[in-house]
Amino acid sequence: MIGVGDMVLIEPLSEDTFIENLKKRFNHNEIYTYIGSVVISMNPYKSLPIYTAEKVEEYRNRNFYELSPHVYALADEAYRSLREQDKDQCILITGESGAGKTEASKFVMSYVAAVCGKGQEVNKVKEQLLQSNPVLEAFGNAKTVRNDNSSRFGKYMDIEFDFKGDPLGGVISNYLLEKSRVVKQPRGERNFHIFYQLLSGASDDTLKKLKLDRDFSKYNYLSLDSATVNGLDDAASFRTVRNAMQIVGFMEDEVQSILELVAAVLKLGNIEFKPESRCNGYDESRVKDKNDLKEMCELLGIEQSVLERAFSFRTVEAKMEKMSTTLNVAQAQTKSRKKVMGVLDIYGFEIFEDNSFEQFIINYCNEKLQQIFIELTLREEQEEYVREGIEWTNIEYFNNAIICDLIENNKNGILAMLDEECLRPGTVTDETFLDKLNTVCAEHQHFESRQSKNSKFLTDHSLPHNCFRIQHYAGKVLYRVEGFVDKNNDLLYRDLSQAMYKANHSLIKILFPEGNPAKVNLKRPPTAGFQFKASVGTLMKNLLSKNPNYIRCIKPNDKKAAHIFTDSLVCHQVRYLGLMENVRVRRAGYAFRQAYEPCLERYKMLCKQTWPHWKGPARGGVEVLLTDLQVPAEEFAYGRSKIFIRNPRTLFFLEEKRRQCLEDLATLIQKIYRGWKSRTHFLLLKKSQVVVAAWYRRFAQQKKYQNIRSSALVFQSFIRGWKARKLLRELKHKKRCEKAVSTISAYWHGTQVRREYRKFFRANAGKKIYDFTIQRIMQKYFLGLKKMPSMSPVDKSWPARPYGFLDGTHQELRRIFHLWRCKKYRSQFTEEKKATYEEKLAASELFKDKKALYPSSVGQPFKGDYVEMTKNPKYQKLNSFVEDKVLVADVVSKINRANGKVTPRIFLLTKKSLVLADQKTGQVKASVPLLDLSSVSVSTQNDGFFALKLKEGSTSAAKGDFLLSSDRLIEIITKLHCIGATSADRNKINIDISDEFLVQFKQDKVCVKFIQGTPKNGNGVACKRKNNRLLEVSVPSP
Repeated sequence: MIGVGDMVLIEPLSEDTFIENLKKRFNHNEIYTYIGSVVISMNPYKSLPIYTAEKVEEYRNRNFYELSPHVYALADEAYRSLREQDKDQCILITGESGAGKTEASKFVMSYVAAVCGKGQEVNKVKEQLLQSNPVLEAFGNAKTVRNDNSSRFGKYMDIEFDFKGDPLGGVISNYLLEKSRVVKQPRGERNFHIFYQLLSGASDDTLKKLKLDRDFSKYNYLSLDSATVNGLDDAASFRTVRNAMQIVGFMEDEVQSILELVAAVLKLGNIEFKPESRCNGYDESRVKDKNDLKEMCELLGIEQSVLERAFSFRTVEAKMEKMSTTLNVAQAQTKSRKKVMGVLDIYGFEIFEDNSFEQFIINYCNEKLQQIFIELTLREEQEEYVREGIEWTNIEYFNNAIICDLIENNKNGILAMLDEECLRPGTVTDETFLDKLNTVCAEHQHFESRQSKNSKFLTDHSLPHNCFRIQHYAGKVLYRVEGFVDKNNDLLYRDLSQAMYKANHSLIKILFPEGNPAKVNLKRPPTAGFQFKASVGTLMKNLLSKNPNYIRCIKPNDKKAAHIFTDSLVCHQVRYLGLMENVRVRRAGYAFRQAYEPCLERYKMLCKQTWPHWKGPARGGVEVLLTDLQVPAEEFAYGRSKIFIRNPRTLFFLEEKRRQCLEDLATLIQKIYRGWKSRTHFLLLKKSQVVVAAWYRRFAQQKKYQNIRSSALVFQSFIRGWKARKLLRELKHKKRCEKAVSTISAYWHGTQVRREYRKFFRANAGKKIYDFTIQRIMQKYFLGLKKMPSMSPVDKSWPARPYGFLDGTHQELRRIFHLWRCKKYRSQFTEEKKATYEEKLAASELFKDKKALYPSSVGQPFKGDYVEMTKNPKYQKLNSFVEDKVLVADVVSKINRANGKVTPRIFLLTKKSLVLADQKTGQVKASVPLLDLSSVSVSTQNDGFFALKLKEGSTSAAKGDFLLSSDRLIEIITKLHCIGATSADRNKINIDISDEFLVQFKQDKVCVKFIQGTPKNGNGVACKRKNNRLLEVSVPSP
């Protein structure tokens, strides 16, 4: 072991050896040292591998001094005392800000969570207890000049356990959150973590909903000089906090409400006021830029006018002044008796350049904790030795009760005078409060001010006029009185609380219950100092009701750096924590003491005379017990009501003997129980064996009978089978004999007949045989055609011709069958399908082997309406213009006659006319009766270009022929041709297929010539006017 693990054993004992031992252990990463049962913890300012799961198992159920000093040893001792001895425990973690108190509390809670019971519900409770830390740190911790994760509030957690030692839940009490940090932070410090975590880690959607921006500089409440901290990942911390809130039990809407409130606080910091003069000569304030106010109201669900008025006006009622009440920080305590372990993690002693009301309250709390330490470890222990009649030499120590009395005395204490100053009528300022302190406390040896020094004819320029100084147990602290009165009042004007209560935000209503008009309270609320004093009193009472365990945290340096040990700083902390006095009391005193009755009850099984019942005084039983165990007399002392044990090893010896004895008793109980259980089991087995044997014999006889019966049946079946097979063989032989006789007889009679009648058939026998053979072949051929080929008209399969002389018949039957199945196929057509096939047939007659575009159109059905005229509301007017049924509706490209440019047009074809309309608006551009159409010209190429030639002299031919292009050219021209062929009142429309033809443009005839090229628009056509007589059309190459 590096150095001395327990300061009680250090030799020689002096302040220098004490500091040197701490330094030696610190330099070797041994940050924990004992003073008896008190743990000294040095902050290493780095991560150490001493908190693993293996370490937890190593310290689990081990004696306190058995292993090297560790915070796990103290946590295990407290947990086992709680579980086995049914003693409520509390762990007091004290030290300066930055000494590592919060981390120590986390390690204690994580250890307790690791060693207690398992189970789904227990694990859930443990996880909730552990995950409460990230939530509390996010909203209550901030970076200060001394600590990057400083607790700006006090936290006391009572963890409740059942009789087995499994956690049931916890109650968290908090003390004096530093509310002033929200609006103002000292230089080099940050606001609470949650503001930076929200802006760094929230998603863009979340920030958009909260009306926030990631830029810290846009918010007045966030200090920019230390917005980012080395080693702190705000984005990752935000994700951890969100997950922790979910585990603790926050619903998603509750989390969103909290984030909205945080965003509203940031918006509130950006609201600025400007002065305005009223007509009556009074000044008033107005909000300068209402944008942040508007967004804040939207987040909280408050009317903007209501909140703006609450910011700018204050309602005052003479003689009936109503003041808002603050929320009570005390948590409700459960009434049912449960085992409780309390963990206190409260702000450390603070000495800043500028100390105000918050530091005064924090240091007062630390004075009270130091007083408890003195009471329980120094004064109470020495007084107990005297009270119990134990020989004892008194050890001098500093008692800070005089400092606590200076602050909390109900008549002349600083808090009492501050409350009196806040409540008295007239002008009340911080200066009047300081004057009162100078009047009442000037003679107190631990109070100093500029006026009190002057009255003693002493000059101290380090004391400003508006300050006072208190000699605390940890050193002198200079307090600036500016803001003491306002912070102690901590009043919220009724207008603001009522405005907040009108919000639609559920969380805001809970936070401002005093704003409810139905619950107006005329009583003046207690001051912040009074509330905190009462809370500290409740805390001290709670701590005194439990068995205390101490962790004294020490900060090795002010630079927050690893491997640096500042002797003077550590020495100062050792002095004011009273650690040297604690060592002296421990060295001179006894490590363990207990009343005679519980001591005898716990260890009576170690002696035959005291087990199982001792008849007589408890002290006599303890004397008999220790004498029987041969414990050396110097290791213990008898008090009036308690037994005192000097060395912890003696206590470990008693506990080990008790453990062995309990194991022996458990073995005896197990032996008797196992004997009874074995006898009962044997009798049950014997009874069961008789029943099983009877049932088995019955089953065996049944099985034997079934086997004999089945064997007889098998034997019988084999005999019957053999007889049946023998009879079958005889019958088959008889039948074969009869058949053989009949065959021989038939052959004989045939021979006789053929011999007799052969002379009659010799003349025409060949012809008859030939006819018979041909007849049989044709019969076989026609029977083979019973399996008919496919009924599909396009199926060309047909059975092979068996003989050459049937070739004509074979082909004729094939033709007849094909005609018949075509007729059957056509009989299934509807009228619409017939018309479609007729159009397809007409297209084949017109374009097959003439137009290169035709083959690609064969497989495409003629749909007709490609623009959905009836469904598209854009073409409703165009649909009403056409009276007849629309046969073709498609988008075509109209080619300009002058320059060859292409314009999309809707092409409509009816039985009487064709119509061209604008594609976007549906406006009719041209309507041509089919009577005016003389012919249609197309090329032989793979293009959709066609020209509609109009009759000369007709009304529609005023501008000339139409040049169009469409991918559905085959369908359009086929339907035009079919309309002309079926109408009796008009001539048939001619279809001209050529790569060069003439068209009429007004008075000019122009030659349209097709050339192969690569048009710019892909598979379309490109037209170019060469001169007044020639139009070249570029079509894609095949």
